[in-house]
Amino acid sequence: MQFSDKKNTTRWVIIFASFFIISLILWNTYTFFQIFKNEERLKMNLWANAQKTLKNADENTDVELPLQIFSNNTSIPIILTENDSIINTVNIDEEIVKDKIRAKAFLSDLRNENEPIVIEYVPKKFQKLYYGNSALLNKLKYYPIALMLIIVLFGGVVYNFYRSNKMATQNKLWAGMAKETAHQIGTPLSSLIGWVELLKSENVEESTTFEIEKDIERLQTITDRFSKIGSEPKLEIKDIIEETLQSYDYLQSRFSKQIEFSFKAPKSPIMVSLNPTLHSWTIENLVKNAIDAMKGRGKLSLEIEQDAGHVKINVTDTGGGIQKKQFKSIFEPGFTTKKRGWGLGLSLTRRIVEEYHKGTIKVLNSEIGKGTTMQVSFKKAS
Repeated sequence: MQFSDKKNTTRWVIIFASFFIISLILWNTYTFFQIFKNEERLKMNLWANAQKTLKNADENTDVELPLQIFSNNTSIPIILTENDSIINTVNIDEEIVKDKIRAKAFLSDLRNENEPIVIEYVPKKFQKLYYGNSALLNKLKYYPIALMLIIVLFGGVVYNFYRSNKMATQNKLWAGMAKETAHQIGTPLSSLIGWVELLKSENVEESTTFEIEKDIERLQTITDRFSKIGSEPKLEIKDIIEETLQSYDYLQSRFSKQIEFSFKAPKSPIMVSLNPTLHSWTIENLVKNAIDAMKGRGKLSLEIEQDAGHVKINVTDTGGGIQKKQFKSIFEPGFTTKKRGWGLGLSLTRRIVEEYHKGTIKVLNSEIGKGTTMQVSFKKAS
């Protein structure tokens, strides 16, 4: 607990330090922007004074300095107006200058960027100097936005890392609990097998011991399932029709007669690379989920079909249906519409189908109030 607290404290210190550094960078960027903007304002004041000097120049005026000031401006766009008419432009595309509409729009943009400088070259005679930001200043202006985007991207990467790390830890915990559960079940299960043998020796009715043996075999299957969680299962080439039918028949015999079961499959075997124990778990989860959706009453059909390279298992119920927006979320861990339930059944099923058997599982179709068809697809064994 102490280690966890220290880890959380360190994480929050890093987060706050990061925000402090980011804030410092943004503040410095804003400061530099204002400094450069003031410097450009001073340059434009010099330009305005040079314009005033040239406007009033005579044969005795030294125009070398004003001309040098004009030639030094290679980046700041300028529009000079008099009586609301454009009389000069600097560092502006000629196509814009020639087009009166575009020139007027450009002038409006410059007016919004900076306050114009008024030049009174003679008493009551005025010119206005409109100027925009230089390319460097514009880049600096958009730098904080680019920085924020990088920060958001970095934050997303960090979040995904911690989330993936947390999920990996949870997966390890669930796998460990599953293996421990399988280990704990093993001891009483061995004892039950011994008791069944004792009952046989006491000449107990054979049908009774037969049913008990079937349930013990079922417990062994469940134990085997849990022991395989978190490890790579061994796949075998099996007839998927036979493997599916075994699980289906077992479930059919143990559910209410108010469920009308039906099974349809090709007559010839279809060979698939699968793990029989985990495949039976897939069928059990899909069938139980369908029965829950029908609240223990309705029609449930399982149909196996095939094409050139794949075999598909469709489980159809007459339950309440699934909303289209939930087609993907029902496979997420923890998602459930039941009052009681962990929301792990379909999540485990997807893991068995997609990760262990390299197949696919999806909601083939569903209609509210009429029912749902779930489809599992596997590649045929070559």
